[in-house]
Amino acid sequence: MILFSSMQISNLQLAGFGIFVLLTAFISFRLKLGLAKSLIIGSLRTYAQLLIMGFALIYIFQYPNPYVSLAVYVWMIFWAARIISGRVENPPFPLFKVIFVTMLLTYLILNISCLGLFLQAEPWYAPQFFITIGGMIVGNSMNAMAISLERFFSDLKNRRMEIEQNLLMGMNTKDAISPLVREAIKAGMTPSINNLAGVGLVFIPGMMTGQILGGEDPMNAAKYQIMIMLIICVSTALGSILVISQIAKKCFNERHQLKV
Repeated sequence: MILFSSMQISNLQLAGFGIFVLLTAFISFRLKLGLAKSLIIGSLRTYAQLLIMGFALIYIFQYPNPYVSLAVYVWMIFWAARIISGRVENPPFPLFKVIFVTMLLTYLILNISCLGLFLQAEPWYAPQFFITIGGMIVGNSMNAMAISLERFFSDLKNRRMEIEQNLLMGMNTKDAISPLVREAIKAGMTPSINNLAGVGLVFIPGMMTGQILGGEDPMNAAKYQIMIMLIICVSTALGSILVISQIAKKCFNERHQLKV
């Protein structure tokens, strides 16, 4: 019989891992990459934010409440939308509201459906499932959405003349901009598709690794990871499609002219 047990990390050991960050920052400084400050600040934020989250989740898990679970999830989506909208330089109109509302509605429905219908968690708002799985959905989709938006606005800037010529030739706005929408969505989905192809062959994903280190049966950890990978793939596709489609419509004024 195989016994699985977790390995505890002491505070001193946790602090010791900061040596790797300092080494990376030193290399960045010597190569004049200009990333040393960002690395150190980002690492300090990682320590602080995750430890605070850990303390908070202890009490949230002990006293499950649907309103608390939903509030934490909305808070996650709020900051994800802030980060995504901040990645786009000089947008022609504010992006935050469109991104936040789309992510909130899409990922709430997706998360509740997965937990209630397929995983059949009891209750559906159980924070150890709702917050953790929902957080992985938002985090991975956030990166995909940022890539899609960056690609979309970059192409929009570079191919503006082509789009305007098509409009002058009588093409409607949807058809004129649809090639850019498709390329942006494909750019956002590509990392998730690559992960599906490489998982288990090239790398062991984070959730599966965490469960194994926490003492979980590797086979059960693999099943959870498969579920997460498929949910992330769907959420990435839905998020990118809906956000890019909504933003593409807002790129034209009432006279069907580009705002960029």
